[in-house]
Amino acid sequence: MKSSLTGLISSSYDISFCVLSLFVSFFGERGHKPRWLAFASFMIGLGALVFSLPKFFSGKYQLGSLFEDTCSATRNGTGCTSSSSSLSNYLYVFILGQLLLGTGGTPLYTLGTAFLDDSVPTHKSSLYIGIGYSMSVLGPAIGYVLGGQLLSMYIDVNMGQSIDITEDDPRWLGAWWIGFLLCWLFAWSLIIPFLCFPKHLPGTAKIQGERISQTHQDKSSSLKDTEESFGTSFKDFPAALKNLMRNTVFMCLVFSTSSEALITTGFATFLPKFIENQFGLSSSFAATLGGAVLIPGAALGQILGGVLVSKLKMTCKNTMKFALLTSLVALVLSFVFVYANCENEPFAGVSESYNGTGELGNLTAPCNADCNCFQSYYYPVCGGDGVQYFSPCFAGCKNSLLKRQPKEYYNCSCIARNTEITPTSASFISEVKAGKCESRCANLPIFLGIFFATIIFTFMAGTPITVSILRCVNQRQRSLALGIQFMLLRLVGTIPGPIIFGITIDSTCILWDINECGTRGACWIYDNIKMAYMLVAISVTCKIITVFFNGCAIFLYKPPPLDTDVSFQSQNAVVTVSVECDLSNAGNEG
Repeated sequence: MKSSLTGLISSSYDISFCVLSLFVSFFGERGHKPRWLAFASFMIGLGALVFSLPKFFSGKYQLGSLFEDTCSATRNGTGCTSSSSSLSNYLYVFILGQLLLGTGGTPLYTLGTAFLDDSVPTHKSSLYIGIGYSMSVLGPAIGYVLGGQLLSMYIDVNMGQSIDITEDDPRWLGAWWIGFLLCWLFAWSLIIPFLCFPKHLPGTAKIQGERISQTHQDKSSSLKDTEESFGTSFKDFPAALKNLMRNTVFMCLVFSTSSEALITTGFATFLPKFIENQFGLSSSFAATLGGAVLIPGAALGQILGGVLVSKLKMTCKNTMKFALLTSLVALVLSFVFVYANCENEPFAGVSESYNGTGELGNLTAPCNADCNCFQSYYYPVCGGDGVQYFSPCFAGCKNSLLKRQPKEYYNCSCIARNTEITPTSASFISEVKAGKCESRCANLPIFLGIFFATIIFTFMAGTPITVSILRCVNQRQRSLALGIQFMLLRLVGTIPGPIIFGITIDSTCILWDINECGTRGACWIYDNIKMAYMLVAISVTCKIITVFFNGCAIFLYKPPPLDTDVSFQSQNAVVTVSVECDLSNAGNEG
């Protein structure tokens, strides 16, 4: 499957979210929000179940023939052949599963956040929203850890099949489908608990009655959206949408979060690749380090932002100022990529010659010309000379020791030796070991520390901005406001973010995978310095945009006068009582 198709599967979730977020948030605001959340749980479970179906309908996984990774003069070069498989049709099943998952996610992040805000006092809202958003960060973290463990199990574990290959074998496929079945069961187990919740939690009427309006005052506030019946029919949808789009403070905050989403999703996708290439680590260890920095930093930032806004009981304007301050700190820390990058380690055929032979930019040299090596099989090894080689084959290694970990190779023609070595020699010394050469760069701890701080300050602004959005719009349009925010956040941020980062990182490539048909595939080696500077350029640009829109929101925000607060309170209390409370509460509040 091409990377573009993998990206299409991934973006199907956001596409579904974009299409539905406005309508779900508009109609769900007046509806029974817990029932909407029960519907969300049903759709998330259904989407996960559909996503796992290809495993059960595609049959048993067929192992291919073992690929010989050492130098072999008798190996035949494979011709240019294109094969098609019926398995490719399951692409549409994966897309359908993602569309269903996106449908379930829409009420969760719009109506779920509004329900939290409805049910707690104003000064505690940020705390609960911060906890909720931090769970949305910890959830994927648990998913990554669990998914990684499940991939260490063979794909056909349910058939009780015994195999003689390990995870190091390129033919290995893990049990990717188990995680989706667990997600299906957990999601559907929440349907009944959600249905048991009332439309409004006890005490909501009192909380709403004591709430003071902080809605931004401009021309849009003169519309008839203060009427109780406004928003109950589809004909009100264009007017409600126009009203929010004319709220300049709200739109500034939306574009601010969209700019942040672009870089956060980009780094969530490509930070492991950056760490792997900059510091010469394996892809699995780089992913572990990336997750260890991103996940705790994001969760801690979300909670800290919510706690500080809650404890200090910040007004809408002060909340926006707090978000601006944290964004400025994150902007300064973003320059970490300039000071914590590392030059490329010596790589034969790319930055280093084969003992003075061959040409830079060409992996084939006289010492491996007879090995019939494939450039599409990337299995990096480190020579005893401190030079990294593309694969044991390109290092000219004719023999290997399978029982040693990491795997070791000897009789390598591209590494000068006086005598031929045999594995039984008393003086046996491995010429080549599997894996990348250990990086001599000592900047990794500095980078991880500063980047961790950058993540914390970046996400500290997330909860305050969400709270500001809920405060600066009309009380009855909060869910729709969140719907607009998440739609634009995905259109401008999360959908193009990984694409922009991917194109930028690919522009720093110095060695591409070229198959037998001459088609370019993935990139094997990147220019580390250029990659670091390009990521700084993207990060700083987006951070400046974030700071600009946050500043504009603070400058443009006009709180309502005190007399408006009083009338809002009384009107809100009446509306809350008559519409949202049961009869006993209505009698008391009236």
